[in-house]
Amino acid sequence: MSEMRYGYVGKIARINLTTSTVEMISTFDYVPEYIGGRLVCNKIFWDNVKPGTGALDPENMLIYMTGATTATGIPTGGRSVFTGISPNSFPEQYVWSGMGGWLGAELKFAGFDGFIIEGKAEKHTYIYIEDGKVELLPADDLWGLMVHPTQKKLEEKHGKDVKSMVIGPAGENLMRNATVTTSNDSVAAKGGFGAVFGSKNLKAITVRGHGVVRPYDIDKLFELRMKMANPTMRPCPVVREATHGMDGNMIPVEGGWLRGQVACSHGCNQHCNRLMMDMKSAFSDERINQVEKCVGIFAYGYQEDCSWSPIQNFETERNHFLPCKMLSMENPPPDFEDPYAPELFKQVRGDIVNFWKPDFDKGSVMMDMCNQYGIDKWDVIVWFMTWLSMCKQEGLLEDMDFGMEVDVENEEFVKYFLDMITYRKGKYGPIFAEGMARAIRTLGKEKFGDSIYHGRYSQMINKPLDLPVSLETAWGHSFHWQGRGFEGSIYKAGWVAHSLELMTSTRDIMTIAHFHDDYENFLKYRDDPYHSRELVDAVIFNENKAELKDSVTTCEWQSPDIYWPDMEAQMYEAATGIPTTQEDLDFASERSRLIFRAILIRNFGRTREMEVNAVFPALTIPDTFGEVATWEEWNDLVDLYYEVKDWDKETGWPTREVYEKYGLKYIADELEALGKLPQ
Repeated sequence: MSEMRYGYVGKIARINLTTSTVEMISTFDYVPEYIGGRLVCNKIFWDNVKPGTGALDPENMLIYMTGATTATGIPTGGRSVFTGISPNSFPEQYVWSGMGGWLGAELKFAGFDGFIIEGKAEKHTYIYIEDGKVELLPADDLWGLMVHPTQKKLEEKHGKDVKSMVIGPAGENLMRNATVTTSNDSVAAKGGFGAVFGSKNLKAITVRGHGVVRPYDIDKLFELRMKMANPTMRPCPVVREATHGMDGNMIPVEGGWLRGQVACSHGCNQHCNRLMMDMKSAFSDERINQVEKCVGIFAYGYQEDCSWSPIQNFETERNHFLPCKMLSMENPPPDFEDPYAPELFKQVRGDIVNFWKPDFDKGSVMMDMCNQYGIDKWDVIVWFMTWLSMCKQEGLLEDMDFGMEVDVENEEFVKYFLDMITYRKGKYGPIFAEGMARAIRTLGKEKFGDSIYHGRYSQMINKPLDLPVSLETAWGHSFHWQGRGFEGSIYKAGWVAHSLELMTSTRDIMTIAHFHDDYENFLKYRDDPYHSRELVDAVIFNENKAELKDSVTTCEWQSPDIYWPDMEAQMYEAATGIPTTQEDLDFASERSRLIFRAILIRNFGRTREMEVNAVFPALTIPDTFGEVATWEEWNDLVDLYYEVKDWDKETGWPTREVYEKYGLKYIADELEALGKLPQ
């Protein structure tokens, strides 16, 4: 159990809060067959969590795992992953949520590759891990604190060098959008796992470690550090910006604002996150610092949705950049001698949506409240606030008394609303604390979900376009890279591919699996993506790379690199010393997705009918060019996807032959006994 091997440190702690016991499990019960990260999580969940378990039940397991590259210094390897049954997805299903920050590395320094949380503590509790030991400690003095004060209090108790993941009041009050937050305000957001912490009476996990994590090949590690991230992504100086926002949301900031760039996790050489300094606080007169991701830009102003250019999805070897082009259009500069350059860099302007005018201070306050309460910013910005704005403009809220006039451009209303849903106050606080998908159905979906907002205008075809007042897409999440409402200007082939990825998921897939492909492939299916084997192959490629991001680990800023397909294999071999090819990792990725698929089938009744009906309604909303998908087109694409995967088209279930090909006979046997294996 104490044996250390390259990349891994050898132990997983299984922590039962009900019995206050800790069992030590060998990591090598799972690796290298299951690699690490999300793949190990999937295997543990399949083996331990029975059908019928709810997200907030004590039997729900929260499984946290690092990867072989975590803490080795390999770029982007500091990331880690949570999995469990999500209270945020609709309906509740098994979900994963990635996390940056320094805790994953610190956990390995403390001698653990991961931990499992199950049961429910009798009293408010936090977990303290140090150098191979796990303690369950009382958290009465932490309960009720916001995120940053909780982190500070834990440092006062245990020293400034500890690393913590904590929940805020949103998690304590079982808000379904609640996050788990660690350093740099890196969060596990999409699963709503903050509410699972709260349901288990768990406030925080604090870690200190003095051990080491040994990568196998130091020379290869240095080579990767120089090659990965296109090493133009270097630490940049603090600068004063005169404006904030992009495109139609650009706003001058009185006196300017200070910006730096920081990495989200240990050992990373990519500085993707904005460090915003001297910002307005929601809770005091003191100025604060914030670390914000891309969606934060829309908290400050949302008159126009996100613009787009083909290079965000489709690339050539001469113009091959990071997945989000906002920080890399000038560094490195585009190669305009590329014959495809004019089309690659053609900007498609976002739709005019007129949700709220730019207001720098109000946006800062909104972000601060999300950080401190522990709420998923995506849901607040792209769903709660847009819904309030559209419903108000369409006169749908006239019979609803919130206790204050609804006005998303009013800083005081933003504070009032977020406080109301976090603490479940009044008549509507408990309703919205259940998340927008459930709230809309409680209020009445026909009126509060399907009513048309008349304020959307396409700048590409110069005409108004219908848009529902709810930006709901599938599985209880809002639009993201699907050509409508947010990043609405994406081309048809892009939103079709993203929607297919979403179909087999349980959450917003786009934070880990943006769609990337070669531009010449794009030309083959640009006009008819519904009948293209090339598009389906590219979707599967991106799905498998997404598994590796949370298993090796890496991140969306670096992977996939379609012109460096064995990058992850090089990372894994450098960390572990295990000879690894890209084909080996592709095999492991398919195994991971099959276990995930089997969990959805066994535990949550997933079928083809459920999937196509979950995703299709959003595809009937016109994109920025006025295009929609027909039922026949969508089902033709689903047929082709299942055919390539060798899954049964009628049920959407993998066959026994597929499971056994990937060493999962035990799963096929159990599903057959349950009548959930196609003949």
